[in-house]
Amino acid sequence: MTLAAACGSGNDGDGRGGDADKAPKPPETATGSLEQIAEKAECKPNIQTDAAELRQANCTTGDGRYVLATFATDRGQREWINEANDYGGAYLVGRKWVAVGEPKVVTALRGRLGGTVETGAQHHSGSSGDTGASEEGHTHTGHGG
Repeated sequence: MTLAAACGSGNDGDGRGGDADKAPKPPETATGSLEQIAEKAECKPNIQTDAAELRQANCTTGDGRYVLATFATDRGQREWINEANDYGGAYLVGRKWVAVGEPKVVTALRGRLGGTVETGAQHHSGSSGDTGASEEGHTHTGHGG
């Protein structure tokens, strides 16, 4: 399990050292509805799923394309991320929301939305660590057989 924080999470000292010039500090993590978060990301969301527990939209900005999803519960969000993690990719994670896209897109979004960057597992064969979690509707036939 790899959870990668994009900023130093350890001995930061006062946080005002020479590293401040290398990477600007991201803003406070965005909160709100899917539409409010999309507005902060400068995206007009194309809603794909509009359910009580999950709202999901496709977004395209000058940075690229990504999926923005909001969740009714923290648990629902974590379960979604855990399942999606098997497919790899980069995830920008906030409280009850996630943006999924190419690493460069997620990095650019972090500059507007804050949040934590997580990197999904690179898809590979022989993943014997499967917990048997439900993968209804997800069929992958990319590994000969």
